[in-house]
Amino acid sequence: MGAACRLLALAPLILTPAGCTASAPSFKATDPGSPLILEQTIPLPDTQGRIDHLAVDPAGGRLFVAEVANGTVDIVDLKAGKVAYRIAGLKGPQGVAWLPGSHQLVVACDDGNVRFYDQKDWREIANISLGSDADDARVDERNGEIVVGYGSGGLATIDPHTHSIVSRVTFTGHPEGFALAGGRAYVNVPDDGTVLAVDRDGGKVMARWPTGLHRLNFPMAIDPSGRTILIAYRLPATLMRLDAHTGETLASLSICGDSDDLFVDGDRAIVVCGAGHIDIVRNDRVAATVETGGGGRTGLFVPALRTLFVAVPARGKPAAIWVLRVREAGG
Repeated sequence: MGAACRLLALAPLILTPAGCTASAPSFKATDPGSPLILEQTIPLPDTQGRIDHLAVDPAGGRLFVAEVANGTVDIVDLKAGKVAYRIAGLKGPQGVAWLPGSHQLVVACDDGNVRFYDQKDWREIANISLGSDADDARVDERNGEIVVGYGSGGLATIDPHTHSIVSRVTFTGHPEGFALAGGRAYVNVPDDGTVLAVDRDGGKVMARWPTGLHRLNFPMAIDPSGRTILIAYRLPATLMRLDAHTGETLASLSICGDSDDLFVDGDRAIVVCGAGHIDIVRNDRVAATVETGGGGRTGLFVPALRTLFVAVPARGKPAAIWVLRVREAGG
């Protein structure tokens, strides 16, 4: 083992440079030994082009799918295994979020509008304009407020009861993936080649960490301890682990290409890639690769359901949601 591998082996959920470990075993999602088992394929009729973010209503058994190129959001009945309703006529729906307390669906669109829908009849009940390119949307678990990345550089916090903007934090470059940790947010800004640590409650950027030679940092996740963050880059295709307080790069690993979603499940990471497979990272290596479908780079991991949903666009076959059971580590 080389010196770099020995040093990296000291950290938990460690990532190692390419070449430290042998190639990972590759599985089809239907293989009995796969860490991700395909349980169901749900068609998305009349859906063309890129599919963006997903959200779930576990209590209601519904999945929400932002079909950005199609201008639609599908409400999928997970029990029935089919689309129950479609919201159409949207301009580039990108981010979706579900508010269980008020039973509202939030949709952030490329035209800058953040739209709120009532679950009774999926009627639009409010619309807030952020100017342009409203993208990823996340729920602040502390208070149920909505945080949306938008425009040429900003996070907006919205009160879903009054449908008003509570606060904004601005910076340089469009925010892509971001993660919330209490009043703090970590933000990927590929346009500016940076990762930001943001004090949302204080309304300021606390730190700006350049990405150096790595570019196109889209997905991000925080590990359970809150001490480190994981970031996936597309150029070159790399997974990095950063210290959440200093931004120091702790480890780096080559991963699958065209990543768009990244999740932490205990001591392993799940990386969803448009190259047509998912990488499972555990114990200092890519432990397994699971085949999906070309362009299937958007996913949603729901720990309580032990389920990973992956949106596979129409490429020779109709678009669909793959419902994958996530096996316990070692199971």
